[in-house]
Amino acid sequence: MMSFSLPEELQMLRDNLRRYVDTQMIPHEMETLVDGELKPEWREKFQNGMKQLGLWMMDTPEEFGGAGLTLLQKSIVWQELGRTIALPAREDGITGPVVRHILFQLEGEMREKYLMPTLRGEKRACFAQTEPDAGSDPGGMRTTAVRDGDHYVINGTKRFITGAGKSDFMQLMAATDRAKGSRGGISCFIVDMNTPGVKLTAQYQTMMGDKPWEIVLDNVRVPASHRVGEEGKGFGLAQKWLGAGRVKHGSRALGVAERALEMAVKYAHQRSTFGRPLADRQGIQWQLADIWMDLDKATMLVRRAAAMIEEGQEARVEAYHCKYFADEMAFAAVDRCMQVHGGIALTTDLPIERMWRQQRSYRITEGASEVMRTVIARHVMKAYA
Repeated sequence: MMSFSLPEELQMLRDNLRRYVDTQMIPHEMETLVDGELKPEWREKFQNGMKQLGLWMMDTPEEFGGAGLTLLQKSIVWQELGRTIALPAREDGITGPVVRHILFQLEGEMREKYLMPTLRGEKRACFAQTEPDAGSDPGGMRTTAVRDGDHYVINGTKRFITGAGKSDFMQLMAATDRAKGSRGGISCFIVDMNTPGVKLTAQYQTMMGDKPWEIVLDNVRVPASHRVGEEGKGFGLAQKWLGAGRVKHGSRALGVAERALEMAVKYAHQRSTFGRPLADRQGIQWQLADIWMDLDKATMLVRRAAAMIEEGQEARVEAYHCKYFADEMAFAAVDRCMQVHGGIALTTDLPIERMWRQQRSYRITEGASEVMRTVIARHVMKAYA
């Protein structure tokens, strides 16, 4: 697990994907998006590229017809794709339909109605957990699901839900016992978007380009059969996905930082001031050295977390650590890259400003840096007491 080099097959995967990113994505990255989404022609092109590379449906287990990549393999893919801004800040779908861990828990009729059509690309799903007063603190969510015979009646508001406007159904987290919070009080439900009482009430234009939605649920009746897993165990289902999601954050951040380092080094050799290239100046050299050293540390953290999760080990703290350190590291790397480039980096002629905006957002979403540090601090206080 602590090997410092990638196995040969992962090196080949990385090298093949890097060539594709360098030749087919980066040269066109300033023209692939419109309103924060991939243009249809580029989506088709990139999806075909992923199929040729054997990465189609990489998140889907082999038993469901997918490639069944390990988390370490997927981390390499996320890292390489993170080197380009050709893709949207959030879910791009170029490696196949976006299917979270929750849907693979469905059985029987529910599996046929929701999972299989999603895998075939016939339906789309969104994940609805964040609320106006419960972002980093999901245990404080106010959306409630109250049992009423063979149904649940759901009331509440979800905010910043990516893809809700194009989704056929949502994977909804709701409190079935608010007193218990995240410790046995949250349940997961599959809710069709056309269910009476489900309303899309607002769409937010973010600085990253994506446009998440607000969803209001007003006395929404959902069959009890649409609950995923046991009552009160929904947060555990989400956490299993979030652990891998934090490795994804860290992996993507590695790609962002490496691209920032590549651009900064290249520009430092090209740009001269007062008769000398920037690359000769110690102030610049040290900034680039810091990026490289932090990138090296983050790589170890990401690969350790991926390996531990893949082996079924308890890796909650390791996942928090890699998410926190890598996201903070990548933002600092892009910020330094921007500083090295000077005024030109503030224009939209270069990808740096978009990299900066996107990476800044990841220090907040899917677990703010302060929350990551708080969890890590609790671990430290207990481990060294």
